[in-house]
Amino acid sequence: MYYSRGLDVDFLMYILMIVMAVICMISSFRVKSVYRKYSKVLAGCGLTGAQAALEILRRNGIDDVIVQYIGGDLTDNFDPRSRAVNLSEATYNSASVAAISVAAHECGHVMQHQEGYLPLRIRSSILPMASFGSKAGVPLIVLGLFLSFSPLVTVGIWVFSLAVLFQLVTLPVEFDASRRALLTLENSGLLSFEEIDGGRKVLKAAAMTYVASAAAAAVQLMRFVLMNGRRRD
Repeated sequence: MYYSRGLDVDFLMYILMIVMAVICMISSFRVKSVYRKYSKVLAGCGLTGAQAALEILRRNGIDDVIVQYIGGDLTDNFDPRSRAVNLSEATYNSASVAAISVAAHECGHVMQHQEGYLPLRIRSSILPMASFGSKAGVPLIVLGLFLSFSPLVTVGIWVFSLAVLFQLVTLPVEFDASRRALLTLENSGLLSFEEIDGGRKVLKAAAMTYVASAAAAAVQLMRFVLMNGRRRD
């Protein structure tokens, strides 16, 4: 009976992992599709993503952050160490609703940093450990399982859990940055009422990729915990 229940749990976890993988792929496709759609809609303000970012920073009294180009596709980010909003080619030079919305989102991270937004501070503090956890966690678990050495699996689970924690803490950070972006765009008039709806769809689609990734990582962690528990028994 116990063995049968173990098989049932394994089967369920595999199904969940497959579902999460499919959801992640759908989310990735969705954000690219939505971005592509609204990257063809030019904003009435006529500003590029870079110009919009500079304007948002100026309106918020932030004059020590630069806006610069970065290579890649949808690689936009805010780097607090260099005090730079990095915008990809599709955002930096484009005057579309999608580009301005993404630029505003990154400026939302700047405002979080200026205010000392707690979830952002937590995420920044665990980043080094989370980076290590994402690289070393799974190899430690696999090695421990291969050697049938439960303590090593336990260490790997704890290490990997740091990466999962980082992804979970990322969720409120990203959602809040999007909220700030939409509020700023609406109050500043950079996007019209109709354009705001498009911007909201772009940012919502992007946020769903973070949700899917966090859920997939949590399911994987749960599977490792269950596997280790059964081996101990």
